[in-house]
Amino acid sequence: MLRRLLLASFVAVALGSVPALATDRVIVRFNLGLPALQNDCALLGCTIAETLDGATGSLFLVTAPDTLDLNQLLSAILNLTGVVDAEVDQIANVSGSATSIPPALNDNKAVQYYGATVIDGYVHQPATSIVRLSNMRDAFPNATGAGIVAVIDTGVDPNHPALKGVLLPGYDFTRNRAGADETADVTLGQTPVVNGVPPTWVSGSGDSSDLDQSTAAVVDQSTAAVVDGNPQYGDFGHGTMVAGLVHLVAPTARILPLKAFKADGTGYTSDILRAIYYAIASNTNVMNMSFNLTSYSTELAIAVHTATLTGIVSVAAAGNSGEKTLVYPAALVDVIGVASTNNHDQLSTFSNYGPQLVWVAAPGEGVITTYPFGTWAAAWGTSFSTPLTSGLASVLMSINAPCGPYSAAQSIAHAKWINYNLGHGRIDLYQATEAWNSGY
Repeated sequence: MLRRLLLASFVAVALGSVPALATDRVIVRFNLGLPALQNDCALLGCTIAETLDGATGSLFLVTAPDTLDLNQLLSAILNLTGVVDAEVDQIANVSGSATSIPPALNDNKAVQYYGATVIDGYVHQPATSIVRLSNMRDAFPNATGAGIVAVIDTGVDPNHPALKGVLLPGYDFTRNRAGADETADVTLGQTPVVNGVPPTWVSGSGDSSDLDQSTAAVVDQSTAAVVDGNPQYGDFGHGTMVAGLVHLVAPTARILPLKAFKADGTGYTSDILRAIYYAIASNTNVMNMSFNLTSYSTELAIAVHTATLTGIVSVAAAGNSGEKTLVYPAALVDVIGVASTNNHDQLSTFSNYGPQLVWVAAPGEGVITTYPFGTWAAAWGTSFSTPLTSGLASVLMSINAPCGPYSAAQSIAHAKWINYNLGHGRIDLYQATEAWNSGY
């Protein structure tokens, strides 16, 4: 009942919110109510742009003209009566290095996969063999995913043949409107171009006038992916690719796309917070977060912990700077942080690592997945290791529900050991499902 109330109120607040025009943005937790904060803001010269936590109504985005000093504004807000905490609204990034087109991307043979026509290279790519997808399905035929997986990202192509049967409507927090269609980020007729060539085409899926039907694409989500050479679209397709990998492992799970990032791969912490609270209100079971902040956020930690208390399994990317460092939300105690490995079970050179950050690793080099406009692409990065793990969490729920955050983490920890820098090792779908089925 609480979740339904949260969702109803959240949508009303989001639809009525005012886009922030100022560059100074502060996230404020305030316990004396909206009117009191409005009065205080009027004195400080700032504006309440929107409520971030739905019906709870205690978390707000405050904006101010960039003529005000941000540090002074933050200090003044922190000194207000009723303010619990305040922090700068950081910009997060979704985010790997491409080498060559994987052979599986050229395997365009049409096959059926849980009611949809997909390419054979998607189903029978090296990653599925490495994580033992077929072994798991042979042992547990019903291990196909359950519940809702929220994908907080750049949105998803709602018409992709592989995904449209499992997609929920979602929400676009970058535009404050229902739906999370990332194809709306490009104008009609634009051709998605990656490394100078458009994605490989799947016959019968979409308008053949838009895309070259024969050329394959390699997507490097850190540097190479562009649309018509414009960096504004540097991460166009990121959310669709992430959703495709969740679906690969958990094809009967429903996917809730929550668009908190623009096509250039950037998104405000405030929109991420709105997406997390929306996911909570939507009865989400697993939350995929293929993005990271380099600095700790108190409110992000509170939101994720709130999700954990409602039973949501949170999974996040370890990041792609190739360092032993901490990034968030992956480093939060409530989150399963995921690093990337290559097809030889070695740490990817771009992947962050370290036992305080990484719970497990998963393949993240040249993985084949869905791409906007009904096409397919190969991708590199911890962003794409993460949804394989999120899909596994959903699978656990389909064989022995309920499977909460602790149970999911402990089961997923039954992995192929590599070294301490990769936590419990590279995920093994069979080992994890067998562990959960037998009580670890």
